[in-house]
Formats: sequence, C-alpha cells, structure tokens
Amino acid sequence: LELTESTAFEAIPGRGVRSHVGEAELLVGSPALLQRERIDLQPLTKAQTKLEAEGKTVVAVAGDGQAVGLIALRDQLKNGARETVARLHEFGLEVVMLTGDKEGTARALAEQAGLDQVQAEVLPAQKSEAIRALQEQGRVVAMVGDGVNDAPALGRADIGIALGTGTDVAMETADVVLVSGDIRGVVRAIELSRRTMSHIKQNLFFAFFYNSVAVPAAALGLLSPMIAAAAMAASSVSVVTNSLRLRRYDPAA
Repeated sequence: LELTESTAFEAIPGRGVRSHVGEAELLVGSPALLQRERIDLQPLTKAQTKLEAEGKTVVAVAGDGQAVGLIALRDQLKNGARETVARLHEFGLEVVMLTGDKEGTARALAEQAGLDQVQAEVLPAQKSEAIRALQEQGRVVAMVGDGVNDAPALGRADIGIALGTGTDVAMETADVVLVSGDIRGVVRAIELSRRTMSHIKQNLFFAFFYNSVAVPAAALGLLSPMIAAAAMAASSVSVVTNSLRLRRYDPAA
C-alpha cells in the first residue's frame, strides 16, 4: 500500500487520535470516543460484541463522520507476570490492575495473572485519583507502568516504578526504573530493599552495642581506653562487613 502522509494530527488523551489523511478526516479510538462525536456505530455493534466477548480490546475507525471499521487488539501477559503476582502475594501485598481497557478484556487478563482487583476503562487522570483514594485509606501504594498515560499515576504513587522499555515520560516521572524492562524486577527491587532495611537495622545495633558497652566501662576505669578505642573501630568494621553481605544477593536464587 502507498501510505499517505497524515496532517493536523491530534491526540485525545485516553480516547484516541484524530487526523487528516488525504482528503479524509479520520478518527481512531475507543467506541466511546466515536459515540461522543455522534458517529453511528450501530452497523458495527454485532462485530464489536463478538470481539469483546473474545477478550479483545476494540478500536473503532471513522472516516468523514462515518464508522468504517474496527481494529481488535489482544493484550498478552508479560513474561513472568503470573510469577511476579504470586511472589507479591507471598510478600503480603495486594495487586490491583488499573487499565483503560474494557471491563471484559481487563478481567480476562486479571484472571490469567491472578490479580486481586481490576479497575477498567480508567482514564489517565482517573488512575491518579484511584491511587489517591487508596492512600486516603492509609495504604502505601507502588505503581508500575510504562506508558504516557501512566505518568500521572507514577508521580502520585508513594513509589513509582517504570519499565526501561517504556516511554521517556514514564521513566522521568518514576522513582525506580527497571532498566531491563523485565516485570520480575519489581520482586527483585522489593527483596533488595527489604534486605537493605534489615542490614541498616543490624548496623545500627553494631554501631551502638560496642560503644554503649565499652565507652561507659572505660569512663568508669573498668576498661583500658585503648580497648575502648579498638571496640569503636571494631564496630565500624562490623558495619562495613555486614553491608558488604548485600553483594552476595542473587536475584535469581
């Protein structure tokens, strides 16, 4: 096919796009967008219902104000998605899907992945509001995303995690970027952060234990100041050595 250059391109956030191709004005997006533009989708209703029943996301196409066809998309679970959700459940975490897809499509994917909740047909701003609602319930929320529409939610979450294979705006907004784009990196990031916090607490014990015992003993004349100084140095060695144990962390284990 010879492709004609598009002009007057307009992106409608969370809905679709509008553009001129040749002499025709094209509108491509969700069926709700075309209905909002008062385009009759009745001739395509039967096909739309069939495709959505198969768990596909339907994109409608209109030319010069007339519905001309449908595009069916089927999302695939990322490699390791089911495994990642299972591990997050082991951590005692609840996993929620926020998506702009239709309810049926979203629930089909959520069932495959083993998710706890699904909020479908959510616009970009509504994703951010959904996270705010969870935070108002006293929950700490981490958001994982990779698209332009995920950026507001990534910024709103307590921890924004972007996939390195995603859009630049998502990576700029997030607190953590998984460079490889592997969704299993979410589990590794949580495991490593928990290990790090555990080591910090252990190091605080080492730092205070030596000094709390040796310094008062030296002040009371029960211990040589040289031994107290050596104990203080030993506490520093213990802290550094304990921290270096993190280098043995194997994310594949």
